[in-house]
Amino acid sequence: MGPGVITVFRWELRKLAAQKRTYLGLGAAVVVPLIFIGVLVFSTGSPDEIPFGSIVRESGLAIPLVMLLFGSIWLFPLITALVAGDIVASEDANGTLKTILTRSVDRGRIFAGKSLAAGLYAALALLLMTFTAGGIGSVLYGFDPVPSLSGGELSAARALGATMLSLGVYLLPMLAIASIALLLSTVTRNSSAAVVGTLILSLVMQLLGVFSSLDAIRPYLLTTQFSAWVGLLREPMDWAPVVRAAWVSSLYAIPALFAALVVFMRRDVAGG
Repeated sequence: MGPGVITVFRWELRKLAAQKRTYLGLGAAVVVPLIFIGVLVFSTGSPDEIPFGSIVRESGLAIPLVMLLFGSIWLFPLITALVAGDIVASEDANGTLKTILTRSVDRGRIFAGKSLAAGLYAALALLLMTFTAGGIGSVLYGFDPVPSLSGGELSAARALGATMLSLGVYLLPMLAIASIALLLSTVTRNSSAAVVGTLILSLVMQLLGVFSSLDAIRPYLLTTQFSAWVGLLREPMDWAPVVRAAWVSSLYAIPALFAALVVFMRRDVAGG
């Protein structure tokens, strides 16, 4: 019997730890909120046009919420695609995948280990951004209550709890994007094509969501699910967008993962 999924998962984490692009994504998750906070410190303007933007100087807890809204446009799709789009294709490029597949390691376990590693990376990047933005923001602007989107006020503890729940909801479309990137990585065998293809798909869906004539499809676009967490900052919490985000993200993620697995399982080892 070959190594189990957990063993393969650990192998994949060690590989990620040795790759530069791993730290590019994680670095961006830290640097971008630092830049945002720097702009707040050295300017007088605020992003008043978006939820919680007008209170970023009143409570540091508002800063990670604003960053979640900003990050859905390009930051987190890019960070997610950087690793998920490379995790199979890079081994093709380096010639190591053929070696792995000729060993007595079950292909399904290899694929599962890679998928878990890509998902964990996305979650880690999201946590890094949140702790950077919330930690430094709270030091500079206080750990204070924030207004709810229903007109009331959320205590600092309530806002923090809602933020942590929001991360779980926000992670749903991120994992779906990771699944799509993994599919492209497996099919194209090219890291750049997989990363760029994933970003183009994300940007196209965001573009489709802009047109009022396409309102009927907006709730089913993957990019729309990045704002589902906003309902958790209402009183009482609005769970309807969260439920929709769960099943819509699954509609994108599950077929992509299944297709990627089929291609991976049928990979012609002799031909590379």
